[in-house]
Amino acid sequence: MKKKIAVIGGGTAALFLAAFIDMSLYEVAIYEKKSTLGRKFLVAGDGGFNLSHAEEMAEFVNRYTPTDFLNTSLMSFTNQDLCEWMSSIGIETFVGSSQRIFPVKGIKPVQVLNAILQHLEHRGVQIKTNHCFTGWSANGNLVFDKSRIIQADKKVFALGGASWSKTGSDGAWLDTFALKGIQTKEFMAQNCAFKIDWPKAFIHMHEGSPLKNIAISFDGKTQKGEAVITAFGLEGNAIYALSPDIQKALSTQKSVSIFVDFKPMLSKDVLLKKIKDAPKNISTILKQMIKLPPSVIALLKDSLSKEEFLDIEFLSDSIKKFPMTLSASAPIDEAISSSGGIHLSAVHPNFELVDMEENYCIGEMLDWSAPTGGYLIQGCASMGVALARQLNSEKA
Repeated sequence: MKKKIAVIGGGTAALFLAAFIDMSLYEVAIYEKKSTLGRKFLVAGDGGFNLSHAEEMAEFVNRYTPTDFLNTSLMSFTNQDLCEWMSSIGIETFVGSSQRIFPVKGIKPVQVLNAILQHLEHRGVQIKTNHCFTGWSANGNLVFDKSRIIQADKKVFALGGASWSKTGSDGAWLDTFALKGIQTKEFMAQNCAFKIDWPKAFIHMHEGSPLKNIAISFDGKTQKGEAVITAFGLEGNAIYALSPDIQKALSTQKSVSIFVDFKPMLSKDVLLKKIKDAPKNISTILKQMIKLPPSVIALLKDSLSKEEFLDIEFLSDSIKKFPMTLSASAPIDEAISSSGGIHLSAVHPNFELVDMEENYCIGEMLDWSAPTGGYLIQGCASMGVALARQLNSEKA
């Protein structure tokens, strides 16, 4: 007789677990509190559906915080494995110029989700929507909507984090687990904007200006990429990747400083020579020879004295290492992802809760983080596949 697996939550981790579980061994039902599955999966597709990243796996695994938590899962279901599986269900992918992996042009996010759901339907996975998990009964059964009791031999929780609450990912389940004695951690925004108190005149002129091909450094780490100047502060992939370290520092300090290299492709010596040798005024040189955007030139003028701006040595140092003070992160509901949730010490390496046998946690509800660029979806998918294979081997 087949054992029953209840998967609570209908996001990426849940979908991939259901796609790889051995249906000859288990009956599988997914319980989702919303009326449809994969709502955050679809929101992630706004502006380009980034499924994974083509980076070599030796470097890929180091993009996660903590760095060793997902190694085994990622190496057992890699970015290449994800692409091959997508192809097997009719979703072809390509690698963009940024090395990010996307569905081929013309395939919309909803088509990807529908292909996955159709695959699950063909496998015999049951989908139960409008089921909100509210706890466990006295004998360990699942309780939905405070009164509906569901019995299952194995319970897999994939309840998501606390960002993008409109998708159902609101972290409301955290207290339920904490009251059960499971070690939890407060949610914190990741891949989010950070507050900078720009001069009013500057933000009036330059709100929305992009900072392309820059590098941001914080606490010994440097991330190349892009950012956008906003009324709130600064956002974009160049700062998102540093979120875990910045957030950790802000938890004990009122503010922290990051340093921006506006021209990481030029050494200071080359930059200095370009400025020194050009027979023009400094502002014209910065615009025409160094190719700095008006927003950066304005920042330099606002932050430096006239003497410092005209001192080409000091000016070059500022272009290569411009300080910005961050005082807070954006609200968690505006973040792309979150950290916090179930403490990693509360689960075994196979994702089973230490104090609750046959109860497992996967996906963003665990306390880990990753930068944007495909790493989040890949991490959740790899966890789902890893747990499916573990459960398959236990039953075998």
